Amino acid sequence: MDLGRGRLGAFWSAVSSPSALASFRVTLTISVGVTLVNVVFGLLIAWVLVRDDFPLKRVVDAIIDLPFALPTIVASLVLLSLYGPGSPVGIHIQHTAWGVALALAFVTLPFVVRAVQPVLLELDREVEEAAASLGANNVTIFVRVILPALAPALLSGAGLAFSRAIGEFGSIVLIGGAIPGKTEVSSQWIRTLIENDDRVGAAAISIVLLLISFAVLFVLRYFGARAAKREESSR
Repeated sequence: MDLGRGRLGAFWSAVSSPSALASFRVTLTISVGVTLVNVVFGLLIAWVLVRDDFPLKRVVDAIIDLPFALPTIVASLVLLSLYGPGSPVGIHIQHTAWGVALALAFVTLPFVVRAVQPVLLELDREVEEAAASLGANNVTIFVRVILPALAPALLSGAGLAFSRAIGEFGSIVLIGGAIPGKTEVSSQWIRTLIENDDRVGAAAISIVLLLISFAVLFVLRYFGARAAKREESSR
């Protein structure tokens, strides 16, 4: 019993320390913001790839998968060369929350695009045409017809993007700088704990991230399933 209390106390001490709480705050704040942005831009990109034809469309479609193929440290190096000291575009966001957000957006955007894209391909265009023939404008058609059908895929993609964001390490290791309370995310705090031979603390932080990721995925999948059922019943 004392051993169990000791382990529970060590776990609580690790996850409630000021450094751990600061890393959770930075991680969750940036990850939520990046996920919301990716839901919007992921939907826009998927829409353009499915509904529009333009030169080099296949190239753009292939670029979406680039974060899946590249080692994430490469993304950090590229972002550092573009937006670090001596930036060729005149933007310096190294060691800032904006730099961390940009890195996370880059590696998580494909999750939303690839979740929405196949659903868009399978949407029945006749339903949209019928709504238009009844006098519905483009905004009404999108909000009342298209968006409900895409909601499950959007929620699934958002959950995957968020889960990837809170555990990301490689793409932010150079651009972020791991400044405590500002750019140090939980994955970097875990590395610090491991380097200091605090394996219990590192495991505790990892468990919290795992539980957060599972909870978010579960909730979003639940609401996605409900949205899918409502869409089926309305047909």
